[in-house]
Amino acid sequence: MTSPSTISPKFLSAGNELGVVAVGFSGGQCKPGVDAAPTALIQAGLLTQLKEDLGYTLHHDDKVHNYSSLMPHSDPSYRNMKNPLAVSAVTQQLATQVYEHAKHGRLVLTLGGDHSIAIGTVAGTSRAIKERLGREIAVIWVDAHADINTPETSDSGNIHGMPVAFLTGLAKVEKNEMFGWLGEEPKLSLKKLVYIGLRDVDKGEKKILREHGVRAFSMHDIDRYGIGRVMEMALGHIGTDTPIHLSFDVDALDPQWAPSTGTPVRGGLTLREGDYIAECVHETGSLVAMDLVEVNPSLEAMGAQETIRAGCSLVRCALGDTLL
Repeated sequence: MTSPSTISPKFLSAGNELGVVAVGFSGGQCKPGVDAAPTALIQAGLLTQLKEDLGYTLHHDDKVHNYSSLMPHSDPSYRNMKNPLAVSAVTQQLATQVYEHAKHGRLVLTLGGDHSIAIGTVAGTSRAIKERLGREIAVIWVDAHADINTPETSDSGNIHGMPVAFLTGLAKVEKNEMFGWLGEEPKLSLKKLVYIGLRDVDKGEKKILREHGVRAFSMHDIDRYGIGRVMEMALGHIGTDTPIHLSFDVDALDPQWAPSTGTPVRGGLTLREGDYIAECVHETGSLVAMDLVEVNPSLEAMGAQETIRAGCSLVRCALGDTLL
């Protein structure tokens, strides 16, 4: 039996209201199927559970947005980026959708979709929090990958490996139709970024992380210190006076727990460790937004339901599911 959380939100004026955005977009990477994730998560009962078990009032248009009207007729690679026009247009629209919820003081849940969508979700959260509270946000990025490649350092050209670079201004914008909507001011400070669960980081990304002193906890750190101590250090780095956007890639979990994802990497978090991360963020009272991304029901068909259940569990824990 679950029950609503007793944690009082610090930065939400409508703490029991949940804005939901379902994003069926896969253009940030090359494997089809991740666009079906929001429907699968909703059909698994996630939104019903958040409403009936956790007591949230949901604000959702009952649509899974695929943004087909925004897709260009031609979208050639540019500066090594694949589908740059499509990803830019979709994330711009998504930023507006998230902002429209967040400006009312609601917690915002975005169900993706590949991780390129975080360009839009974090930008939308950042704008709303700055306008409403005059504060910067922090981002906890839970992922096997750092996703901080610039177009020039990326081997694949897939933009789902670049969102942090665009959000922090490390990836420079040259054309208005290719992320120019982000503007010149970074949406996220590198000092307010924390990684958890890294274990597959590109050479160029390692250089970026070291040069900028980004706080990053790899699986080695989790093995060494334990997830409890890692969360203490991660949250200590952010501090208690900063709104948190939690961006959770299901591939942070070991494929044993979440096999149905586009870029699985062995040696990851257990589901219990993933749930614990989400629980700890919730307990701060600072959570203002969450993304759940990269569930791909079409991959590893035998493990699809297991991956969907894992994704639902992560969301429930972040939004206050308690057993006691």
